[in-house]
Amino acid sequence: MHPALSVIFFTTLSGAGYGVLALIGVMLASPGAHLLARDHEPAASMLLPLACVLLLALALVTVGLLSSTFHLGKPMRAWRAFSQWRTSWLSREGVLALATYVPAVALVALALAAWAGGGVAADTFATSVATLGIVTTVLALVTVGCTAMIYASLATIPAWQHTLVVPAYLGFAVQGGLAIVGSLIALLQGGGLLAPLAIALAAVSIVLVAIKIRYWRDIDVQALPATRGDAVGLPGRDVSVFERPHSEQNYLTREMGFVVARKHAHKLRTIALILFGLIPVLAAVLVWALPASAAVAMPLAALAALLGAFVERWLFFAQARHLVTLYY
Repeated sequence: MHPALSVIFFTTLSGAGYGVLALIGVMLASPGAHLLARDHEPAASMLLPLACVLLLALALVTVGLLSSTFHLGKPMRAWRAFSQWRTSWLSREGVLALATYVPAVALVALALAAWAGGGVAADTFATSVATLGIVTTVLALVTVGCTAMIYASLATIPAWQHTLVVPAYLGFAVQGGLAIVGSLIALLQGGGLLAPLAIALAAVSIVLVAIKIRYWRDIDVQALPATRGDAVGLPGRDVSVFERPHSEQNYLTREMGFVVARKHAHKLRTIALILFGLIPVLAAVLVWALPASAAVAMPLAALAALLGAFVERWLFFAQARHLVTLYY
């Protein structure tokens, strides 16, 4: 298929944003969340950075969602998709994407109110952020899962019905969240959390490499479940093409008939593995062995992870073969 840059930007940026929201939600719901409260009052020094991180995540999600509308034929009618949530993964994704804003924005408001001296008691604050954190994490991950299911549910594109499509989407979201949050903590000199974040980043990156290598290996040997004879209603017949179905290109030939050369695909796969696999792992090891390097290593890992996800997502679309190409 022809890779639409708007959709690639959407899945890459929004995925990273949801990964940040999910990670922050887990951190707020964990026993370590009591660090936000000191001397029975929310710690002012932690509240503003928390609000800023959440706003950054929401910005990534928002930019991603807005970019996806550029691929629509009639963007002004996008709101109609929300009504089909019972049967459409696209609609479910939209509904959950909007729902995720509710607890995330509530967390931002709560953090800013406490930072501004709203008189929020420590116990109340800890309970509220823990509850909102859990809800935010669940909604963020389920939204990413719905995004993946938009593609994994399409029977007309066999490569997308692979069992590793959903884990890959979730893995890239988590990796982006770990890298971005780790970068911000490193820049804020929050050394205590860097070691576990670096270890988690390395582990997720290694798992992602294994997932994508297996996925690419499988689709390279995957045959289409139909033939050209099936496509024109002559099953079991050897059908040849003597002229094009159209005298000029149309939407199907532009979008569905895109082909990337195998040699180019191999190079891009190698680049993607280096970006989202090798560099984050090396950066994580460097942070673990030399904590003073975190302010440089973690942002580098975040940039590499996002670029790697972008290249991987381009290949995800470019190498997908639609069954309609049997006819065209």
